[in-house]
Amino acid sequence: MHERSSVAELADSLKRELNHYSPGGKLPSSRELIERYRVSPVTVSRALARLTAEGLVVTRPGAGAFRAPERPAPARAGDTSWQEVTLSAETTADGVPRAVDASGVLITLAAPPPGVIELNGGYLHPTLQPEAAMAAALARAGRRPGVWGRPPVDGLPELREWFARAVAPTSTAAEILVTAGGQSALTTALRALAPPGAPVLVESPTYPGMLAIARAAGLRPVPVPVDPDGVRPDLLAAAFRASGAKVFVCQPLFQNPTGAVLAPDRRPEVLRIAREAGAFVVEDDFARRMVHADAGPLPPTLAADDPDGVVVHVCSLTKVTSPSLRVGALAARGPVLERLRAIHVVDTFFVPRPLQEATLELVGSVAWHRQLRSVAAELKTRRDTLTAALRTTLPEPGLAHIPAGGYHLWLRLPDGTDEAAVVAAALRAGVAVAPGRPYFGAEPPAPHLRLSFAAPAGPAEITEGVRRLRTACDEVLGRG
Repeated sequence: MHERSSVAELADSLKRELNHYSPGGKLPSSRELIERYRVSPVTVSRALARLTAEGLVVTRPGAGAFRAPERPAPARAGDTSWQEVTLSAETTADGVPRAVDASGVLITLAAPPPGVIELNGGYLHPTLQPEAAMAAALARAGRRPGVWGRPPVDGLPELREWFARAVAPTSTAAEILVTAGGQSALTTALRALAPPGAPVLVESPTYPGMLAIARAAGLRPVPVPVDPDGVRPDLLAAAFRASGAKVFVCQPLFQNPTGAVLAPDRRPEVLRIAREAGAFVVEDDFARRMVHADAGPLPPTLAADDPDGVVVHVCSLTKVTSPSLRVGALAARGPVLERLRAIHVVDTFFVPRPLQEATLELVGSVAWHRQLRSVAAELKTRRDTLTAALRTTLPEPGLAHIPAGGYHLWLRLPDGTDEAAVVAAALRAGVAVAPGRPYFGAEPPAPHLRLSFAAPAGPAEITEGVRRLRTACDEVLGRG
């Protein structure tokens, strides 16, 4: 049995037994629990630690584990209704509401119920994550001198240098800030580049987490449509003129959710248009390390083609490793770097040194290159499996673009389909899918679903997930 499931099962069993003990009563010894449940000493230790963290058990060195005292009941029931009035009044000086809608982000973060196939996930399935390599890297990092000390606020010099080489041949460590993942980097960039109430240009459709960041900062997202070749330069120029925006956020490589790659002839146009508008381009390069085995050579980053400091580059290692390896980078040149650094320091101080040291150990190991090759091959297999299943199983698959990188497909549903009803019916059928509505900053032009092929257990589960999705579509559309 997997260690984590053993810990959870033992903790649940002990919870049920706690009622047999009075508060302060002594639980069986660790040796007794090992023999009774046939588990390892580590499993017992972790299960008791979990119950201790929940306030159900108290451990005393040399004495054992005891049922915790009962928690006192509150003196009276609280009344938080006053908060509705206070929070509803929070707007920027320009009247932009500061309410935060995290629903689009939570869809990809929340674990589905047991037995539900996860076609809405935003991370690699645990079997694709380099758990052994990360554990070894963390163990080696723990032995480094000073690992628990205070790191430089910009990040460890060696890690900044490693990120700089990946961003552009001309980038230097002095232009890099190590961040707590890509989401943190995007938050820092938008807060640094645009004041509350300002417009910010975004691709349409785009990553819901970026829309949430913008709205939480009191910014006004202005959508600019994309097609299979990326953002349309003519519409981008028009949006700059109409809005007066000074920031454009884009994903030029394997865009989320469409998978589009910005065409070679559009790359210089995007930079030229932004430069003439006196605006920054925030390049969210989230999927470069999730390229598929059949992709061929990748285009360089937009930052590599930008000597003038137009591009603020964002990247992260989280997607290709683990949700908890939250290490990313911001790259910029010119005076803007100091503003980015100031926001970064105020928000986070610095990324924990043990995590940075472990990241250095990981990316410097042979296992790192093995992980990239393994993920590239596996993602291609899974993409092909999902594509074939959709085209075989759904009568109108609506796949305009099959990407050579990333971890999802963008499925257009038949016109008039109730997108929310399909998502709800799919969950009843045993498959979780992401609705398209949260990916649009304004009214969507058509109903869509975003389907992830990284989160399921394997190709067989992907195929079964599509079969269940067909059942949901038949229910909603009245077929069958």
